[in-house]
Amino acid sequence: MKKKLTVLAALLLCVCLLGGCAYLPAAGLTGLYQSAATATATPTQQPATGSVSIGGSSNTLDTSAASASDGDTVTITREQYERYQQMDELLQILEEVQSDYYEEVDTTTLLQGAAAGMLAAVGDPYTFYYTPEAYADMWEDDEGEYAGIGIQITSYYATNQCVITRVFADTPAEKAGVHKGDILYRVGEDLLVTPDTVDQAVSTMRGTPGTTVDVTFLRDGEEMTFTIERAVVNTNWVDSGMLTEDVGYIILYQFAGDCSEKFIAAADELIAQGAKGIILDLRDNPGGWVNDAVSIADYFLPAGVVCTAQYRNGYSYTYRTTTDGKEPDVELVVLINESSASSSEILTGCLKDRTDVTVVGTTSYGKGIIQAVLPVGDSGAGMQLTIAQYFTPNGNAMHKIGVTPDVEVSLAEGDNGMHEFGDLADAQLARALEIMQEKLAAR
Repeated sequence: MKKKLTVLAALLLCVCLLGGCAYLPAAGLTGLYQSAATATATPTQQPATGSVSIGGSSNTLDTSAASASDGDTVTITREQYERYQQMDELLQILEEVQSDYYEEVDTTTLLQGAAAGMLAAVGDPYTFYYTPEAYADMWEDDEGEYAGIGIQITSYYATNQCVITRVFADTPAEKAGVHKGDILYRVGEDLLVTPDTVDQAVSTMRGTPGTTVDVTFLRDGEEMTFTIERAVVNTNWVDSGMLTEDVGYIILYQFAGDCSEKFIAAADELIAQGAKGIILDLRDNPGGWVNDAVSIADYFLPAGVVCTAQYRNGYSYTYRTTTDGKEPDVELVVLINESSASSSEILTGCLKDRTDVTVVGTTSYGKGIIQAVLPVGDSGAGMQLTIAQYFTPNGNAMHKIGVTPDVEVSLAEGDNGMHEFGDLADAQLARALEIMQEKLAAR
């Protein structure tokens, strides 16, 4: 039990973000730890007092329970010593490479590789290591401004492909002719892009504004290479406007940055303009912060369950809306597709279980697990770790299942979804508007 609480305490250092994932915020983890500490409290047990002193070539048993140091001798607990013994093979490999490899190898690079390999061995595509550079880039993404080409990418492990799910407006990628639905195939001369190499590809596409990068895409099986000049990209998380005099439309692209504040401001503005119904478009939204999904649900709903996270140790944590939401008197239609994932599914599942929302589109991605993003060491590195599975208010699992729409609508063959905002040539949006008008007529 002590070990479990120690793990939860370590998670207090988490700060989390986006990218096809539902992420736990630090505040949520604090609440989780505090609740776990209360719920799992047991009568106090005396700790083991054995510890091991390590100094020079001798290892001797000490009766002190605390870690201490005295000159060249460091005293550690027996548990710590046994853990270090488990690392003996890794240390042997490190020493052999440092001593005998025919060229000098940077030790930091070796240790980063070992960390990445350890997390890769978990066998979970959402659990991985961030180098200091990648960790900094990740936070830059969440801020919504970076130097690059201006695309959003979703990785599909089933097909081993990385698909462009959004081309940001007025960016180098849009000007070059990159389309939503294109497959990111190669960056530079020889970096083939797969879900396992996409982070490296993203890092390569970033750089100093004004410099160029060659990027190859697949469109209808044909290779297309663009030489794209990097520029500063400003990400907008929300677009909104009126479709008719009483129907508002909001696209939420990702649960990141200040998206929940922008969403609430957009919804307020649409209602002020006369919207009696809102179409919420979560198509191609890969997810992000759990708390943003909770905040948006809270806008529409009274106090109640948003989702419940289940942890390996049997503990569960329930995310809830409060009594502070605005609960506007509007009808809701939610648009989803096969690239709506994670926090998109948390929000959709919550609305579907607790309101008379109509969900339109195709079955969502089915990522019903939550990650924490933690700093590692003091070099600026980090890691992402899957820590829980979540369930909707009615107890429905999402992982590898997704949300099934109430009204199934697929795009026509050849339609890659590259429509202007509010374009009713978009068959899914057009059907959503028809359903909204029916709902409003029935009020």
